[in-house]
Amino acid sequence: MKTFWNTQGGLNQINDWQPNCWIQVTCPTEDDQRELEEKFNIPDYFLSDISDTDERARYEYDDGWMLIILRIPYVKEIRSRTPYTTVPLGIIHKRDVTITVCFYETNVMIDFVSFQQKRGEGFTDHVDMIFRLFLSSAVWYLKRLKQISMLVDKAKRNLDKEVNNESLIGLSRLQDSLTYFQTSIRGNETLLSKLKFKLQIDELDADLIEDVTIEMTQARETTMIYSNILESTMDTYQSIINNNMNTVMRTLTTVTILMMIPTLVTSMFGMNLINGMESKPWGFILAVIISVAISAIAWGIFRHKRLV
Repeated sequence: MKTFWNTQGGLNQINDWQPNCWIQVTCPTEDDQRELEEKFNIPDYFLSDISDTDERARYEYDDGWMLIILRIPYVKEIRSRTPYTTVPLGIIHKRDVTITVCFYETNVMIDFVSFQQKRGEGFTDHVDMIFRLFLSSAVWYLKRLKQISMLVDKAKRNLDKEVNNESLIGLSRLQDSLTYFQTSIRGNETLLSKLKFKLQIDELDADLIEDVTIEMTQARETTMIYSNILESTMDTYQSIINNNMNTVMRTLTTVTILMMIPTLVTSMFGMNLINGMESKPWGFILAVIISVAISAIAWGIFRHKRLV
């Protein structure tokens, strides 16, 4: 899907390409990719690099074309292995051609367009647009981190009631998501620090870059805090599970020992040896009393030692 935007004095959709407009490409088909390459002579490997979900944040120049790959947050199904992850957003520019390509439909780009339309000022140039995309991605990282924090709190409340595998697996998946966020945010920060010296920046861009740096720093630090909290939480519940397991095993061992005492006593009196009680009517009762007495003494010892 291709959308053409006039960025002068606002963000207005137009029907076809014009110089210095913004071409937004989302989930491009093979025909869309072929059309971009043939119409604008974009290096063919640009689009293939952007389609790689593991592509790191970076910039590159080739035959006058500039490629910037930015990592942005993306939400998959909550029950997927990593419900929150990151995907590459490609920014391609040369003279009067500016194209953004993302092979996923994300809230970041939808919100970016909506916000710029409400803002009603458009972009001063492609540099302004690039750094505003950086700012939007940083803001959305913070939004997704708040959602992750809510899911962590929900899982912790469930675990406080009952330690179950579903909640523990959910926490593990969120921990994977935080790892992706942390890696991507660091890559974006490194990319931003390099672009500050590669792009032509004016005073307004410098103020915008400062805002982007603040938001990215906050996103990175928040990610680290949540990651540390989640790691500590997982360790705590793992200790609880191990402690519960030890308690169960200790109880089972105690019960087994107590059950062995009557068996031992009855086995001794049941041997084919003369013990003087074979013909006594109270012999069975005596064996039972001895078994109960020894078991009671053993139970008292275990209770005193807090083994049950």
